[in-house]
Amino acid sequence: MAEFRLATLWCIEAPLQAVWDTIHDATTWPTWWKNVEAVRELQAGATDGLGAVHRYTWKGALPYRVIIDVRVTRVAPLVALEGEASGALKGVGRWRFTADGSRTLVHYDWHVRTSSTWMNAAALAPPVRRAFRWNHDSIMREGGVALARLLEARLVDCE
Repeated sequence: MAEFRLATLWCIEAPLQAVWDTIHDATTWPTWWKNVEAVRELQAGATDGLGAVHRYTWKGALPYRVIIDVRVTRVAPLVALEGEASGALKGVGRWRFTADGSRTLVHYDWHVRTSSTWMNAAALAPPVRRAFRWNHDSIMREGGVALARLLEARLVDCE
């Protein structure tokens, strides 16, 4: 298995509550984030979402789709969301939110291993590993732009 540790930082000129509400409601992601083709709830969680399981279908710039199931393992309102992924990728995703004046900082850490046979074989080659990282980065870049557009805000450089 190939292991990836990927990090994303978005700085959005929008209130923390609005950013939190949008990210927290993953079932709406396909309506505003073009790389999320589908989100299906497989298991309901608590009222805050803890314990819920969702199946995500992702499509980036590269010619393949990734389907993963994510179980919500932590919900700290306005602070953090965490989930454990299984399927084509196995590992942990962590969203962290911080208010910074009139903007919100969104940190996303994705620590996963490939689990499908073709990904395991392909990810051993350095050029393919770079392509996987580039694909992830392009998906996340688009997510930040789309979130800002949805909230009628600006995505700005974090300084």
